[in-house]
Amino acid sequence: MLGSVKSRRLLIAATASLGLVTAGAGYSAQAAAPAARAAAPAPAAAAATHRVLFDNSKAEQAGNADWVIGSSQPDPLGQDSTPTKETDWTGGLSAWGVALQRTGDYSLKTLPAGNTITYGGSGALDLKNFDTFVLPEPNIRLSTAEKTAVMKFVQAGGGLFLISDHDVSDRNNDGYDSPMIINDLMTSNGVDNTNPFGFSVDKLNIASGNPKAISDSSNPVLNGSFGKVTGSLIANGTTFTLKPADNPAVKGLLWRSGSSTTGTTGAFFVTSTFGSGRVAIWGDSSPIDDGTGASGDTLYDGWNDSSATNAALALNATAWLSGTGSTGGGGGGGGGGTCTTSGQLLANPGFESGTSGWSATSGVITSSTAKASHSGSYKAWLGGAGTAGTETFSQSVTIPANCSASLSFWLHIDTAETGTTAYDTLKVQVLNSSGTVLGTPATYSNVNAVTGYTQRTLDLSAYAGQAVTLKFTSTEGSKLQTSFVVDDTALNVS
Repeated sequence: MLGSVKSRRLLIAATASLGLVTAGAGYSAQAAAPAARAAAPAPAAAAATHRVLFDNSKAEQAGNADWVIGSSQPDPLGQDSTPTKETDWTGGLSAWGVALQRTGDYSLKTLPAGNTITYGGSGALDLKNFDTFVLPEPNIRLSTAEKTAVMKFVQAGGGLFLISDHDVSDRNNDGYDSPMIINDLMTSNGVDNTNPFGFSVDKLNIASGNPKAISDSSNPVLNGSFGKVTGSLIANGTTFTLKPADNPAVKGLLWRSGSSTTGTTGAFFVTSTFGSGRVAIWGDSSPIDDGTGASGDTLYDGWNDSSATNAALALNATAWLSGTGSTGGGGGGGGGGTCTTSGQLLANPGFESGTSGWSATSGVITSSTAKASHSGSYKAWLGGAGTAGTETFSQSVTIPANCSASLSFWLHIDTAETGTTAYDTLKVQVLNSSGTVLGTPATYSNVNAVTGYTQRTLDLSAYAGQAVTLKFTSTEGSKLQTSFVVDDTALNVS
């Protein structure tokens, strides 16, 4: 199969007069209805339990830190099953934990030291079993797999509560402090490395201050069930720089004195969204410190400081991240929500209506007999020219929140290349509405050539709750041809 055959299929495609179109009206109705059902709030349960996991796997107890809700881990109830005051559990965050526990609406666990952060695994402490994950001043850099797990958890609807500290706050002397670790999470995570939350942690050490809340009576973090938030405090902390161009959902709720609340620098408490999930970040660990903890630690009671409303801020934010309140993101449920629809979502999945429902390079979707279809007459044929070039086909679709999603397709690869070097490639990618690549679930090449069609299935559950574009891109070298022929696609959700 050399360049002449490729030219013939382009001619056939042109004479077929199948004008290039985007998703048709039939598809829009099909996709929009499940999306609307998924987005609608579920009826309030009589006693909803919000599941919160506090991290202790990243040296949160190094040095004078004691950022745990209790000494009994993973289950704080092992220390006291009916706590009524913060000292009933032992930890610098015990007031936070006890306050949530006493509502009866929260189930709390701790990821103990020595454990790994995971998402989609079988363990009881896997993030898929929780609505919110709290990272209180991490002092060990997350591994690549852990960063991917955190991002996919948020993307699928989970809440992430990040707490930073000041620059040069490396409590375990491993070369990484919390500002470095959090910035690294947002720029090297394997899911979206383009600052997906829309903020960065400033490399500052601010000795003191009393950041004030913005005026927003409708904001659930500032006006939640745990009280009204008016301000916080800084006792050696930092701020954040907002980057709305990277994520327009980013919002500064508390600002350092002298900072413009309509600007981008000096934010002290920030919220954002990513995929179906929610994110919050605080610029200092002192506000969450309740002054109790392990014997010998030097702690400060910022939780009960009368100059601030830190307790209300921490608790309201936890509630918002766990799925209560409005504003932003799908909220809560990194896998624990209910999928309200099922079925196949792609329009014209077998290409039998030509380009209807698809955007494609001219001639890619074809009925040329030079390459057999898996079924019917049409398929998508990329490459096969034996000259350098790139071809694509794609379709936009909304994957309903809380659903499992799998993309399947039949793929035939034939090639004139020899050896084990990947000269020609086909990438299957997921893009957001701005065209940013969220992930590349699979890459195939001339090395994968086999006789006939092989069905491929890719898990896209991490993109539940998002409007995405599924894109196939072939890149062919300048010498020998490789043909990538795709047919009978399906995006099944359940």
